[in-house]
Amino acid sequence: MDGTLVDSEKVWAEVQLELLAELGATWTIEDCLTLIGSDLRDAVQVWMARIPEGVITAEELADRMFSEVVEALRKEVTFQPGALELLQALRKEDIPCALVSASYRTMIDAVLGHLPPDPFAVIVAGDEVTLGKPHPEPYLTGAARLGVDPANCIVIEDSATGTQAGTAAGMYVVAVPQWVTIPEAPRRLVVKSLEPVTPESLRSLLR
Repeated sequence: MDGTLVDSEKVWAEVQLELLAELGATWTIEDCLTLIGSDLRDAVQVWMARIPEGVITAEELADRMFSEVVEALRKEVTFQPGALELLQALRKEDIPCALVSASYRTMIDAVLGHLPPDPFAVIVAGDEVTLGKPHPEPYLTGAARLGVDPANCIVIEDSATGTQAGTAAGMYVVAVPQWVTIPEAPRRLVVKSLEPVTPESLRSLLR
């Protein structure tokens, strides 16, 4: 979702820079880049290591960071070029789609509020799995809930951790890097944008 469907990585970065500075941490845009696609539980540990001891607990930090990002997403989201059109085309052809995100369910709901009803057959949120990306569990969970073979699935990702998770799940990965570099690899297509991607072009990858 973040960075692939909507341009929410920018929102995440803005909230991190403002909140962590307020709490006395030194945090840069480069630091933000290292956490793209990370599970929130892992990110909190990184943030806590930069904040002076005793200023805030990990639980309080997670709540504040999370609530501020959610509030921003409820107000407005920017869809990535071609993402909404591709999702609509897949639905038109009855190709089942799952949203598999490191973001928690409340944050996903904030984004889905800007979409037509029921755009996904299955949603797997970051707080609904035991192990987050880059572990394959989130994508394997999505495939299981869709009732499909992971080998016949295509993952669309913008992050390195998400790409690793899709590959580890045995799926074909279409990478659309925005903030980070994702190298070419077997069963992986790296594209600059989703604008030229169609259901037929995705089918051809699995042939």
